[in-house]
Amino acid sequence: MDLSDATQLARALGDLIRDAHQTIEQEQQTPELVARVIGHLGCDLRHIVNVVENLPGWEHVNLQRGVDSYLAAHGRQGEWFGIAGHGREHESIVNMLAGAARGWDRYEPGAVDYSTAAVGPDETTEVIALGLILARSPDGAPVVIGLRGAREHTPQCEVVVLAKERADATRTRDEISRRMREHDVYQGQVLSFEWSEHRGNDLVTFLPRPRLDAGQVILPEDVLDTIERHIVEIGEQAVRLREHGQHLKRGLLLHGPPGTGKTHTVRYLMGRMRGCTVIVMTGSAIRYVTQAAGLARRLQPAIVILEDVDLVARDRSFTEDGNPLLFSLLDAMDGVGADADVTFVLTTNRADVLERALADRPGRVDLAVEIPKPDAGGRAALLRLYARDIRLEADLEPIVARTEGATASFFKELVRRAVLSAGAVLTGEHLGRALDEMLDERAALTRSLLGSGEREREPAPFM
Repeated sequence: MDLSDATQLARALGDLIRDAHQTIEQEQQTPELVARVIGHLGCDLRHIVNVVENLPGWEHVNLQRGVDSYLAAHGRQGEWFGIAGHGREHESIVNMLAGAARGWDRYEPGAVDYSTAAVGPDETTEVIALGLILARSPDGAPVVIGLRGAREHTPQCEVVVLAKERADATRTRDEISRRMREHDVYQGQVLSFEWSEHRGNDLVTFLPRPRLDAGQVILPEDVLDTIERHIVEIGEQAVRLREHGQHLKRGLLLHGPPGTGKTHTVRYLMGRMRGCTVIVMTGSAIRYVTQAAGLARRLQPAIVILEDVDLVARDRSFTEDGNPLLFSLLDAMDGVGADADVTFVLTTNRADVLERALADRPGRVDLAVEIPKPDAGGRAALLRLYARDIRLEADLEPIVARTEGATASFFKELVRRAVLSAGAVLTGEHLGRALDEMLDERAALTRSLLGSGEREREPAPFM
């Protein structure tokens, strides 16, 4: 070996030793959490691009399903890992990586945080509350996907995609979003928008779908057929109507005295349209009507049910500055395009106080149906309906004659009380004693609460 070869060898060995020292020094200085991320992405933390999408907390389960579907299609490198360290509940994933890299915080790989989310009325699943996984973009570039659930002071969940190139991160995020919609857990379910200060972000809950047949809905002749033609048949002809340029969005207003069966009719529609997503809103939950309308359009065919809408949609003349909830309701109904297979079903005890803009403008409510107190035939049918699970041997005519002006709710309670004193057979005597008890003048408030108070300027039917 001549001198020049020896010199080159010495220089090469020197470079090798220097590189080895630098590598060891970097490994000693780079926290394990950061090293795991940059080692997979192949670039320094300063050059990593992060794309974040924030979603309402109730979308966490859909986000998990979207990520799971994405990983099943494009693979993963290793398993999910979490982040351990003090204060992590207050920091974003990106901030924790940056803090660890700068030595400000001692964040390191840890156990994955999980939480539980509902996927049905009686079913739950685990979702990742804080975790990261090494993956690939749709084009095969290395990416890191992070999930973060809603926290006490942050009512949103988020997905974070880290990559060397922004295009890789964006494509990954977009495909996760697409797969979320494909595997949407809310599609075809019965949902309720509710809010409670004690439940944080648990805004959307699942309800069981009612199972009622037409025989269990006691209404005047042809009323139920009219409702079904407007709600059900339009949905069944959705394709043909679109082909002819006809609108699908529709509104139904059910009005009448309390206890006459408006909610019962709505429950029948919920069960009748089994393929529809149903969103139920009552009371203060109507403040979320904008979110509900957006969800309905996404999950169409869908029905948005707003019960006791008179509590919100009173005429604007009742207040000096108008009603903010009313404006939200009107905007939400207008915001769902005419081509959307979405039905708004509104119920009210006071049609007379509804805002004219809600009741009169086409496209918001295009069918109003009165649900009146039952006539004699209806009252007899209600007695037989509520007594269907017990042997009934009674002449119903005297009971029907004494209950003029009574509502469906009244008959439901009447039969319940009668059954309490009956054995295997329900007789007219049992029904008569229960009715005497309910007609007692001391029960006036009970009758009123059941929607069966005395009529003004007429002899009291229950005295």
